[in-house]
Amino acid sequence: MTSLSGMRNYFIITAAYWGFTITDGAIRMLVVLYFHQIGYSPLEIALLFLFYEFFGVVTNLVGGWLGARIGLNKTIHIGMGLQVLALSMLTVPDAYLSVAYVMFAQALSGIAKDLNKMSAKASVKLMLPQGDEQQDSRLFKWVAVLTGSKNSLKGAGFFIGGALLSWVGFRTALAILAGSLFALLVLTYILLPQDIGKTKDKAKFSQVFSKTPAINWLSAARFFLFGSRDVWFVVGLPVFLAASLGWEHSEVGAFLALWIIGYGVVQVSAPRLLRRSHHNRGPDGSTSRWWVFSLALFPAAIAIALQQSYDPSLVLIAGLALFGIVFAINSAIHSYLILAYSDNDKVSMNVGFYYMANAGGRLVGTLLSGWSYQTLGLTGCLWISTVFVVIAGFLSFGLPRSEDTADRQPPQ
Repeated sequence: MTSLSGMRNYFIITAAYWGFTITDGAIRMLVVLYFHQIGYSPLEIALLFLFYEFFGVVTNLVGGWLGARIGLNKTIHIGMGLQVLALSMLTVPDAYLSVAYVMFAQALSGIAKDLNKMSAKASVKLMLPQGDEQQDSRLFKWVAVLTGSKNSLKGAGFFIGGALLSWVGFRTALAILAGSLFALLVLTYILLPQDIGKTKDKAKFSQVFSKTPAINWLSAARFFLFGSRDVWFVVGLPVFLAASLGWEHSEVGAFLALWIIGYGVVQVSAPRLLRRSHHNRGPDGSTSRWWVFSLALFPAAIAIALQQSYDPSLVLIAGLALFGIVFAINSAIHSYLILAYSDNDKVSMNVGFYYMANAGGRLVGTLLSGWSYQTLGLTGCLWISTVFVVIAGFLSFGLPRSEDTADRQPPQ
């Protein structure tokens, strides 16, 4: 693939990922706020996302193998189609919106999200020109731009979801999102080549389980890193802002949107922020360990400040800003490392395995968010978050330093 065609495909896939991500953020905010409004408890709201996260685990396990067999462009479009279906399913009257029905719709959305994410991120390495002296630093930059812009747009989706709920109502909002995503699906189907990421040899399903120690350690650390965020961010924080602080739906959506947008901006900036310590190469295991342990300070500090009865609005706004900066750098480092540790022929399966762990952490974090907020309050969510970050830090000791490249790949 020439650098010109690679860049063209990169921008098309990024545009598809952007459009999908806006709907993903919007549907999450719509579901949390609307079902809280009609009387669901925090634990019941968390259960609505149970299948979303669970099927994310399954999808990442199978999706990398599927992408290697049929092509990443096809898995992107399957994901977009499933998201259109999930959005459309939730437009039925309230009488049909049972917990089981919404969980099923969210399961489709979870499959869609992780097919789209795995496909987009695995594609980045395949589009990068090979044999470049600055390949590591270039890969770090490309994946940071894709991931960071995605998260900024997910934040925009949070705002759009909260705003649409206030302006046009739940069902009309879902219909607008479904129609827009379907139009983008048709456009990218026409523009993308049909064989991105398809391997020459038929990939075996047993190959989805990584034999590379560095990838296994990274995946385990990723599980706890993302569990540490979602244990307070998914249910506890938005419900606390709405129920305890009396914020309007649009205000909750706008606040979480600004946080995720800022988080995405930091991710995009991560290669530049870390450039001085990584001359023409990407970060390594020691970089990851340092940043993960630094992150543990922030949920602990927020919990202590809330327990000391400081102004909760000020504590959460300032604390979330600092947590978001450090979390974004951690996430950008991880997103680079999984591609750096992967061979081109196995990149989709390795990325799928890694994001299986990511989805598993989100699943556990989501369930704990509803349970811990209902039983322990927001401070309880934050202390569990702190423990998860510390565990991720210790698991990061299994990641190799840059000079220890022999451990990256298993013997052939």
